[in-house]
Amino acid sequence: MKIKRSHIEYLIESIAVSKQARKAGNTPFGAILVDAAGDIVLSQGNVELTESNCTGHAERTLMEQASKRYSREELWHFTLYTSAEPCAMCAGAIYWGNVGTVVYGISEKRLAELTGDDEQNPTLDLPCRIVFAQGRKPIQVIGPIPEVEEAAVAVHEGYWT
Repeated sequence: MKIKRSHIEYLIESIAVSKQARKAGNTPFGAILVDAAGDIVLSQGNVELTESNCTGHAERTLMEQASKRYSREELWHFTLYTSAEPCAMCAGAIYWGNVGTVVYGISEKRLAELTGDDEQNPTLDLPCRIVFAQGRKPIQVIGPIPEVEEAAVAVHEGYWT
């Protein structure tokens, strides 16, 4: 019998993806998608800088891939783990993609404290819970997770001006 990993373990994986994104020259965000059996089926870091793509956020790009591979019924039973709370654009992609649960490391407010006035991240003060609440399906949101805050924040250190 397979034992599912904890939210913290999956978030640590998404933070590792955010480190890879930064190493590749992109902003330091990462997301993973976990199926109903607890297997990581997709991982994605931000790609907007290297691909000149204003919609190249980790969660949105991951959802584009996921919607091509899995049915809406399957995705409802999946969980998306992300190093930072999904922005409004990414929350919309998650909503339309039909993922049933989102777990994130640090909040959008905490991210705004890290990025300051950096023009690369003009943070929207619009929590994903509010975006999802405007829809017609009960997407479960878990986060921020204090146990991973230090690791999630560390990836951003020295990046933002």
